[in-house]
Amino acid sequence: MEAYANALLYAIPFFLVLLGAEILYGSLVKKQTHNVMDSVSGISSGLSNIIKDSLGLGIVLVTYPFFLKYLALVDMKITWVVWIVAFVALDFASYWNHRLSHHINYFWNTHMIHHSSEEFNLACALRQPISNLLGFYAIFLIPAALLGIPNNVIAILAPVHLFAQFWYHTKHIGKLGWLEYVIVTPSQHRVHHAINPEYIDKNLSAIFCVWDRMFGTFQEELEDAPPQFGVLKPVNTWNPIIINFQHLWRLIKDAWRTKNYYDKLRIWFMPTGWRPADVKIKYPVEIITDVYNFNKYKTPTSISFQWYVISQMLACLGLILFMFFNYGQIGADGLLLYGAFVFFGIYGYTTLMDGHPSGIWIEVFRGLAGIALILYTGDWFGVDSYISWGSLLVGTYFLSTILGGIYFGLKEKKLIEAI
Repeated sequence: MEAYANALLYAIPFFLVLLGAEILYGSLVKKQTHNVMDSVSGISSGLSNIIKDSLGLGIVLVTYPFFLKYLALVDMKITWVVWIVAFVALDFASYWNHRLSHHINYFWNTHMIHHSSEEFNLACALRQPISNLLGFYAIFLIPAALLGIPNNVIAILAPVHLFAQFWYHTKHIGKLGWLEYVIVTPSQHRVHHAINPEYIDKNLSAIFCVWDRMFGTFQEELEDAPPQFGVLKPVNTWNPIIINFQHLWRLIKDAWRTKNYYDKLRIWFMPTGWRPADVKIKYPVEIITDVYNFNKYKTPTSISFQWYVISQMLACLGLILFMFFNYGQIGADGLLLYGAFVFFGIYGYTTLMDGHPSGIWIEVFRGLAGIALILYTGDWFGVDSYISWGSLLVGTYFLSTILGGIYFGLKEKKLIEAI
């Protein structure tokens, strides 16, 4: 996990530079694809995901080394050919894992966060799950295990394969000629994120689009059907923690409410969106029927509040970067506590973004807890060994969180009530 944290220490700034470049380009050409609240929500989702992954939270049901040990037909030496074969095997596994996520109710919960934005930009790429608590991805790597591809090759290529999917989440790049027949492009991925009937569950490949063409899930972007983005059951929140478990909560409620015991069991494994007949009638859920005419989720906000949530997001990012930098020294127990502060931070300011009154109390509690921890330990997880006034800076941040939570919580509430 420490190696993964070190990789993210360099990858995160790179992603943010590209994201900043997209925002700047959109402003220059007067075709902005970002809005503050949506992008903050998307980036915050990415922050929660990397905290979860870097802390190793979850249960791994089966590992790749296990399959490699018992299924390998040959013992492959590491050559350049092995690296290529391994990358293709990863891409093949990604296609089928992705397809499963789009077609089975339970697994859609772990992927819905990625589709939850009603915009399409690089911030969407950062909408990654924290609800994938059961690790079973290795099952899709059985072909790689049969070929005897070494575990360290897979471990190195896996984050590379994931990071390589970042760039094509943009509306600023059109079709790319002959590359459309080789790799996944922005045009193809716009189709994938669209909720137009002709685009649903299409273009599931990660890097090479050959899998979609081979298995019948390819769809070209059509000029007379501009992609509309989001999910058919709109999330109606900026809070990425809530979005991560929203679909799962609906499944739990439907399984509890239905009178049919068979439906209580099969709801988890039915096609995405399926609901028991009795529950569907008695407890209807909002579904978008006209994709070209629906109201995107938005909350009335002042410019000052937008800058406040941006500053809160950047503060959480700074805390994460320090955690990665000092990962080994903080220790296992400290990392869990540290991660909890960041998680609550993300939950707090995105709850304020929704205009929910509980956001004030969450921010006040977190701020007081952070200040209390600094006073009790005399430091903030060793930051003073690098910067003598580091814990004072972090304490000031927590104080500003308390004051900002109260001020903006009450101010934005009045703004909402005035509409």
